[in-house]
Amino acid sequence: MQEMSEVATDNELVDLSRQNPDAFGELVLRYQKRLFFYVRRSSYFSNEDIEDIIQETFIKVYKSLNIFDGDLKFSTWIYQIARNTTIDAIRKKHVRPQTVFFEEDDALKFFKADINIQAQIENKDQVKILQKLINDLPYKYREVLILRFLEEKNYDEIMDIVQKSKGTVAALINRGKKKLLEAAHAKLNLL
Repeated sequence: MQEMSEVATDNELVDLSRQNPDAFGELVLRYQKRLFFYVRRSSYFSNEDIEDIIQETFIKVYKSLNIFDGDLKFSTWIYQIARNTTIDAIRKKHVRPQTVFFEEDDALKFFKADINIQAQIENKDQVKILQKLINDLPYKYREVLILRFLEEKNYDEIMDIVQKSKGTVAALINRGKKKLLEAAHAKLNLL
């Protein structure tokens, strides 16, 4: 099965999983780490809670394999399920997302289109300020920026994951980037 995971497409593994539950393990291996970091960046949960969310995501995916028809890319579909499972977990906690986790270089990925900011970031303290600015963004902006710049999803995939129109996704990304750039310039006294 190990060799198969390297050559089989997601859709082929879905088809195999419908007939042989062991094949589903290959999809879990393929997506477990990526989804863990996505949920970690999108929420404030502890690692243990994130593992529970990921496990719940895979249970939902497995139970729904028969309705997956390939209209969406499998990766988009599983991210959509992970997102909805995370939102459900947030609602169960009855609190809004607070501080989320970003690696140091994650913060700079939000600014990869703005060479001016990247060139002026000189130390870890400034990166920590960028991380806080990202955390301070309203969730609706932070979510699409994470999908675009950290998960490297295209607009169509983001549109399917967050279930919003392409125009809305584009507007959220543009407004979020603008708010983030303005805050970075003001907080870090950048040109």
